[in-house]
Amino acid sequence: MKILGISAFYHDAAAALTIDGLPVAAVQEERLSRSKNDPAFPLRAIQWCLDQAAVEPDDLDAVIFYERPALKFDRVLTTLLRGFPHSWRIFPRAMKNMVGEKLWVRGIISAQLGIPVKRVHFTDHHLSHAAAAFLTAPTEQAAILSADGVGEWATLTVGQARKQVGGPTEISLRREVRFPHSLGLFYSAFTAWLGFQVNEGEYKVMGLAAYGTPRFAGEVRRILQRTPDGAFALDLRYFDFHQAVDAAYSRRFVELFGPPRDRFEPIDLATPLGQHQADVAASAQLVLEEVIVDIAAALQKETGLPDLCLGGGVALNGVANARILREAGYERLFVPSAPGDAGCALGAALWADRILFGQPHRDCPDHPFWGPAVEADDLARLAAEDGLPFERVGDAALIDRLVDAIGHGAIVGWMEGAAEFGPRALGHRSILADPGDAAMRDRINRDIKFRESFRPFAPVVPAEHAATYFELPAGGARLGRFMSGVFPVRPEWRNRLRAVTHVDGTARVQIVERAMAPRLHALLMAYGQRHGSPVLLNTSFNLAGDPIVTSAAEGYSTFRRAGMDVLIADNLMVRRDHARQDHELEAVA
Repeated sequence: MKILGISAFYHDAAAALTIDGLPVAAVQEERLSRSKNDPAFPLRAIQWCLDQAAVEPDDLDAVIFYERPALKFDRVLTTLLRGFPHSWRIFPRAMKNMVGEKLWVRGIISAQLGIPVKRVHFTDHHLSHAAAAFLTAPTEQAAILSADGVGEWATLTVGQARKQVGGPTEISLRREVRFPHSLGLFYSAFTAWLGFQVNEGEYKVMGLAAYGTPRFAGEVRRILQRTPDGAFALDLRYFDFHQAVDAAYSRRFVELFGPPRDRFEPIDLATPLGQHQADVAASAQLVLEEVIVDIAAALQKETGLPDLCLGGGVALNGVANARILREAGYERLFVPSAPGDAGCALGAALWADRILFGQPHRDCPDHPFWGPAVEADDLARLAAEDGLPFERVGDAALIDRLVDAIGHGAIVGWMEGAAEFGPRALGHRSILADPGDAAMRDRINRDIKFRESFRPFAPVVPAEHAATYFELPAGGARLGRFMSGVFPVRPEWRNRLRAVTHVDGTARVQIVERAMAPRLHALLMAYGQRHGSPVLLNTSFNLAGDPIVTSAAEGYSTFRRAGMDVLIADNLMVRRDHARQDHELEAVA
């Protein structure tokens, strides 16, 4: 059975293909269109998935869209009417947007792929999240918690799921919180107030929070209130999204926390204003953690299950995830590599296979590498055209040279095999560097990534050595597999790991198992043997505002534009000619 899953028309559009219940290809549209968070119908991603498996559209048994457009239209229309007269200015644009394409998804899919409309199906948004989290996790039974901005109406769902190899699968979502009360939209309001892009800058809020003190936690609890049934409710006087206007927060929000930051203004933590902004971020982060941990703990007591599968965009908050694991009573916490809307493409396809068509469960391969593979020959051609030195090197020699180069301060662009599915570089499209010098962190932020100086970087460490350097709770190694948890760096190692230790002494750790990424694992082990600790700085291979690179050409372009020293595509190594570059810069000057 061949099933195509699609997410589209909000943000992070993606496509995923399963054959006989197992993933064979999955990629976000942005990785092919090169438009960050591309929400468009993912025609490029669909075509790549079909080509990867040599499947024609007519071969597909079903195409599954990740949510129900009619229910979403119901929510948008109801919100506009409730928001009247505040919503009158945007009513025509919103209706044109919904009626123009988002409501007629079945017809769009049928027309674009040339398949009968009867093969096009829908599932609930939060069922897609739940399926992406549970059906890819190595657990037979688990509690389910999904939290995001909003799907059709639901913003948070809880339940439980069960599967057995060769037998039926059950996913039951028992309760939900409905729009406009939303943890994701709550956090997005602070993201917007801090001048960051919503659905993209939430990482920055989490990073900035570490520089602050949560002295506004009382005020934040005033606008995110707990309810007697164990859920929560927003004080809607502080928000504007529920009235269908462009701003996420209201005038009352500004009166409470102060004027919003203009996105072009730098955040200067040495000034009272910069510290105020960090304190507000810390307060929002703390209250989010309190609520999500409490809900997760209540779910554990209700179900009695030792495992929790966590989905939705809120699951990208690694600080909150670590607290859930430490405090909510679970032995293991599973977060997929793509817990947000992109991952719903895969979740929808798996849900259709197991639930809609009742196929027996098969365990999915436990890795995130479902995207396009890098072509080393393309890199060789590009380097040759530019006259840059390159060579093909065996694994042992490649690792030896990289250990030496990184040890001497080189920054390496690392491309290997199939691209990761999800928003984080997990060792196939990464920038690697020495983790010991704080100046390296500043250099990469300034000269490579072109981003804010307060942004932290992740350490990558072999699984067998992770507990030596990081304070991991029971089950932490699993959470670190897809860089989904933030944990303390052990105090005795913080000075040796300054480039990857955040201001609060923590790090968003990636833990590498040999079976999942053997070449990266070997590089880490070799680096440890020569330099004392098998840890490297790992960040996504992209510049600020760009998607993570996918192809060799994109990696090469990023390498040339930024200050990296070495570029790897599988076993092909390209070195920057610094003398030539300096000469070219002098000629331009």
